[in-house]
Amino acid sequence: MRRSIALLLSAAGLLLGLAMDTRAQTYDLSWYKIAGGGGTSTGGSYTVSGTIGQPDAGTLSGGPYTLTGGFWGVIAAVQTVGAPFLSIQTTNGHNAVLSWSASASGFMLQQDASLTSTNWVNVNTNTYPINVQNGTNYVTLPISGGNQYFRLVNP
Repeated sequence: MRRSIALLLSAAGLLLGLAMDTRAQTYDLSWYKIAGGGGTSTGGSYTVSGTIGQPDAGTLSGGPYTLTGGFWGVIAAVQTVGAPFLSIQTTNGHNAVLSWSASASGFMLQQDASLTSTNWVNVNTNTYPINVQNGTNYVTLPISGGNQYFRLVNP
């Protein structure tokens, strides 16, 4: 009887010792693609390094983290000389909210898929109305694939 109690206590001590030696797992991406470009993003104790344009990368997820690879389009506000400052923010990954001072009258919001193009078109304000709040104009537009550039012009 004493021997079985001693054996039980020994087993419990061994399991407790193993549990105390357990450490958190490290993150590992055991595959990679050699390509040009890319960069590093750091926040808190995490760092992610990547390469622009990995259409075959797919989506990696584990726990509360998700990393999506592939080409990401550029969504940018182009500052035009003499025009009010144009700001852009993305919301929910599906919309872009552009804003500028409502005191700047006569300016039209235009968009194009290329900075070198001369085919800038006015944003349809019937479909995407300009909302004014606290002295600021706001327009919410859907984000489509590829590059999207926006600017303000005074015709």
